[in-house]
Amino acid sequence: MEAMRWLVDGMNVIGTRPDNWWRDRDAAMLKLVDQLERWAAAEGEEVVVVFERRPSPPIHSTVIEVTHAPKPKAHAADDEIVRLLAAEAAPHAVRVVTSDRGLGERATAHGATVERADSFRSRIESL
Repeated sequence: MEAMRWLVDGMNVIGTRPDNWWRDRDAAMLKLVDQLERWAAAEGEEVVVVFERRPSPPIHSTVIEVTHAPKPKAHAADDEIVRLLAAEAAPHAVRVVTSDRGLGERATAHGATVERADSFRSRIESL
């Protein structure tokens, strides 16, 4: 079976738990990338996590792709996810992770499937 390609709305996944992530967004981003790396390596999945702004310091990974919207603004990560999805050769093989209804509708309109951020976070935390 071929690996699924995942486009992850990073801050949407981080925001599923009220664990004081807002006190240090960059640390929360780093923690999510670490969880995504372990999950992607264990499951053999291709993962792209999209943040609304560049993490500081930048986060580098050899396991997953870490990216951000070109300009931080409302829904910037959503727009970047849709841009990436539109560039996919096989959007039906992509799963978008978000609980944002608008982004979910835009993703399914491109042929992708959608998984809710809370269920995905439970999935990656189960390792």
